[in-house]
Amino acid sequence: MSNKQTALVVIDVQRGILDDPGQTREKEVHQAFDETVLRIRSLLDRARRARIPVIYVQHDGGPGHRLEPNTPGWPIRAEIAPQPEEPVIRKRACDAFFETNLQEELAARHAKQLVIAGCMTQYCIDTSVRRAVSLGFDVLLASDGHTTADTPTLRFEQIIAHHNAVLDGFDAGDHEVRVLPSSKIGF
Repeated sequence: MSNKQTALVVIDVQRGILDDPGQTREKEVHQAFDETVLRIRSLLDRARRARIPVIYVQHDGGPGHRLEPNTPGWPIRAEIAPQPEEPVIRKRACDAFFETNLQEELAARHAKQLVIAGCMTQYCIDTSVRRAVSLGFDVLLASDGHTTADTPTLRFEQIIAHHNAVLDGFDAGDHEVRVLPSSKIGF
C-alpha cells in the first residue's frame, strides 16, 4: 500500500442484508456472507492495529424493508461491530456518498486512499467505489471482502467476479481502483 493516508470503509454489513425469502440457495449465500464477514474482520483488525481510520456505512431501508432502522435486520453484524470512536454513516441510497457526510468524515481524517469492503456488490459496492474515484480517492477493493445475493439471472459468485473484473483499473483522472484479495491488503 502506498504512503497515502488510508481509511477503511465498511459498507452495509448488516444482519438482514441478504435476507430474501425467495432465494433458492439461502444456505450457500449465508455461508459465503459469514466467510466474507470473517475476512472483513481481519481487515478491521489489521487497520486498527495500524491506527488506520475505520468508517462504517449503514443502510436505512424504508418501512417494511429488511434494513428498516431499529428492526432485527438493521444492526451491523456483531463480529465487526464499530468501536466507539469509529463513525457510522447512515445512508438511504446505493451511493455511500449521496446525501451523507462520508466525504467530510474522510476529509477530516485526511484520507486519500480507501480500502472498501462490504455488501451488495452490484449496488452499494459498485456505486460507492466508482463515486469515490470520481471524487478524487484511490480505491483498493477487497476482492473477497464484498458479497451479494443471487439474482434471477446470476449467482452471487458470478456477480462478484464480474464486478472485480470491471472495477479493477477503473479510473477517473489520476485516481483508480485496484482489486486485491483481502490478505494482500496491508496497512
